Amino acid sequence: MTRQFDKSRLPSRHVSVGPERAPHRSYYYAMGIQEEDIAKPFVALASAGNNSAPCNTTLDAQADAAQGGVIRGGGLPRRFNTITVTDGIAMGHQGMKASLVSREVIADSVELSVRGHCYDALVGFAGCDKSLPGMMMAMLRLNVPSIFVYGGSIMPGRYQDRDVTVVDVFEAVGQHAAGNCPLHDLIALEKVACPGHGACGGQFTANTMACVAEAIGLSLPNSNMMPAPFLDRQGIAEAAGEQVMELIARNIRPRDICTREAFENAARVVAATGGSTNAGLHLPAMANEVGIDFDLFDVAEIFKTTPYIADLKPGGRYVAKDMYEAGGAYMLMKTLLEGGYLHGDCLTVTGKTLAENIDEVTWNPDQKVIYDVKTPITPTGGVVGLRGTLAPEGAIVKVAGMKRLQFEGVARVFDCEEEAFAAVEARAIMEGSVIIIRYEGPKGGPGMREMLSTTAALYGQGLGEKVALITDGRFSGGTRGFCIGHVGPEAAEGGPIALVEDGDVIRIDAEAGTIDLDVAEDILAERRARWSPRMNDYQSGVLWRYAQNVGPAHQGAVTHPGARSERHVYADI
Repeated sequence: MTRQFDKSRLPSRHVSVGPERAPHRSYYYAMGIQEEDIAKPFVALASAGNNSAPCNTTLDAQADAAQGGVIRGGGLPRRFNTITVTDGIAMGHQGMKASLVSREVIADSVELSVRGHCYDALVGFAGCDKSLPGMMMAMLRLNVPSIFVYGGSIMPGRYQDRDVTVVDVFEAVGQHAAGNCPLHDLIALEKVACPGHGACGGQFTANTMACVAEAIGLSLPNSNMMPAPFLDRQGIAEAAGEQVMELIARNIRPRDICTREAFENAARVVAATGGSTNAGLHLPAMANEVGIDFDLFDVAEIFKTTPYIADLKPGGRYVAKDMYEAGGAYMLMKTLLEGGYLHGDCLTVTGKTLAENIDEVTWNPDQKVIYDVKTPITPTGGVVGLRGTLAPEGAIVKVAGMKRLQFEGVARVFDCEEEAFAAVEARAIMEGSVIIIRYEGPKGGPGMREMLSTTAALYGQGLGEKVALITDGRFSGGTRGFCIGHVGPEAAEGGPIALVEDGDVIRIDAEAGTIDLDVAEDILAERRARWSPRMNDYQSGVLWRYAQNVGPAHQGAVTHPGARSERHVYADI
């Protein structure tokens, strides 16, 4: 028997119930929908699918599969798509300025489609770095019953009897520039590094945020680490479609799930997996949608006390497929919960608590990817927050797999990534340098570009931990080495990073959490008096509009006030 729902409390009543909605219903009849189906809850199935890159190519099929689950649960599925900007293709040129901006466009476009058509629930499908947080931000903003589904990771490539990812290709570019990788080897590697569908294979941003989705409670247990090519992903999509109907029936909403404690759980999982520094940007942005104060410093405090226990690339040995075979995010969370690092009473989309979900998992002592918290890889997290005279509003660095946690050197200053990359390619960067790449922040870029091309080239030249790189922009989740991003205030706002000159001494201590510019205050005052704002090249269009609205990185680089300023919540219209 089909479950019956009372539409009097659901948003779709505004387009489907009563004589005055006859014109609205006529459109549904035009699409072949029957009267009894119009009476059901309308469930949005939002896909970021496209053929721009392999991370997105399976999403539409998964969203289509979810329709069956919605129908079985008593709902009417409504499919639509949003955009994606794929970082791996946008990397290393002006296209990367579009990447972080796309997070806001994704959240906004999903919100607009759901609002405009009065959908009652949302199942969101995403597979690339900014589409994951963008989709979850929309869920939290709308606050209709929602489930997030990750498209899944790519399988590892194989080259010279070892697993490889796209980061190996980026680093091989640096090796080629250094004369250590013949062109024919580089070409051979690029052809096998990405063997099929799915997001980048290491614990880069997409897989980090996929783990976040499970830890924060918006995804079904152990649904996100399964690789994209696995046929069982269709079953996960169907299960999500059916389960969202249960959430409608029980009126369980994203803000019931994503509490302050749930955000702390998510930050724990980021640190424990040596995840992407971009989580330090996306978690505050998601928290803004709920009205929770959870900025970079809150994230960093969690990182400080979290053991690093997942041996994942880029700092470790394994890829997402190995994490899935080891038991996935829930295997990791089982040992974290037993160690007292998680809030087990947080609600999840199963309708059960995190602890109840974890109780169904049996620890696997034979797998090699996830360590017990009693015997961690390192006792503190793989990602560290920094603060000091160079970054009063904070900065972030991934230390997973690094041997050197302190660095002192002299500054080499560049006012954009292209200038820095040209110097790296020309082998003009000396050991002991602290490379400064500035005017790449949210406003100054605009768009806060990632710097994987530059950092990978440094690593490929053997300079990975022999230099440091500091930017008000971002780093890819695939970056490794002493690379510090999100420095605030950014250069465009006149932050200390704008005042650095070649030859200045900079001290970094990732253990103490400090980053300092060793220049006398009177000299800085003189420089500050001479400084004036710079005009970027984007004085119209979406990048101009973004620069006018975006806030500081430590608060998530968001473009609106968030739930604190709400006068109404969409789910209650």
